[in-house]
Amino acid sequence: MKDTSAITTATLASLLLLATATITTAAQADVPQMEKCYGIVKAGKNDCQTNSNACAGTARKDGQKDAWIYLPKGSCEKIVGGSLAKK
Repeated sequence: MKDTSAITTATLASLLLLATATITTAAQADVPQMEKCYGIVKAGKNDCQTNSNACAGTARKDGQKDAWIYLPKGSCEKIVGGSLAKK
């Protein structure tokens, strides 16, 4: 009786582990790759530092050429004024 209980417990634990791994892998597959896109931010909406500031949300003007935001990979080059490098 004890052997069957141990086998059942081990089987259930294995199935739970497999289900968790499958869900985690599927969730990671849905996360898009991101890239920095320069020159398209609205004032105060940049994601991180510029040449003159070290914090997010500090872009001083719309379209500031050294300010960037993260976008899904491949999106930046489709936006007028967007660049993958500082201008």
